[in-house]
Amino acid sequence: MEYNNILIESDNNIAVLTINRPQKLNALNKETIQELHRAFSELNLDNNIKIILLTGSGTKAFVAGADISEFANFDVSQGSDLAKNGQDLLFNFIENLETPVIAAINGFALGGGLELAMACHFRVASDNAKMGLPEVSLGVIPGYGGTQRLPQLIGKGKAMELIMTANMLTANEAKEYGLVNYVVTQEELLPLCKKLASKISRNSSTAITSAIKAINANFNSNVNGYEIEIKQFGKCFGTDDFLEGTTAFLNKRKPNFQ
Repeated sequence: MEYNNILIESDNNIAVLTINRPQKLNALNKETIQELHRAFSELNLDNNIKIILLTGSGTKAFVAGADISEFANFDVSQGSDLAKNGQDLLFNFIENLETPVIAAINGFALGGGLELAMACHFRVASDNAKMGLPEVSLGVIPGYGGTQRLPQLIGKGKAMELIMTANMLTANEAKEYGLVNYVVTQEELLPLCKKLASKISRNSSTAITSAIKAINANFNSNVNGYEIEIKQFGKCFGTDDFLEGTTAFLNKRKPNFQ
């Protein structure tokens, strides 16, 4: 499928999805959100893709925020719909995707950009990256899950401070608070993400999908995470990957997951 605002490359079971609006610092607009949803949907259904890396074009920005010009004149109802539709279509969708998604934060990740990175399963940043949720400086709050995911990742107190002050974190500060897993140079960013992706791709895709569901359940107050873990653990016993993994272990060889 052709896209106006994103690029997709794939190799060795790894897809690199790049948001490509450099003239707007890769800001999210309605069309880009729709395109990202379609791209993630298609990649998730592609049996040749085991990992998705999400990044931004250029060296300045991952995603510098939402395209404010699209909603500056919205009323209360339109604002509510904007947040709900965005969360359903993209942010919650990525968080619960069966295929692991790594955010390669290559620059500014602000507002909706940081919310997009936080929806991914984990994050790696370049050393020039800056992250923050500056929405209160515009008279609004984060609406794509930022008030929920940021406290989950770095704790309530620090999240309150960052959201209330609209301050930005450096890449190293983000690592210190657990917002990102690694900080590397721009040149090392995608190679490290691909190295991590390659290691993940050698493991069982069905087991990783079950792990994603079980881990996410811990943050859903409507379900018992331990019960979801039990269910997903049991489900693994009925898969070809479980048979291959245990057989390979007993035979002292590396598994060949299909």
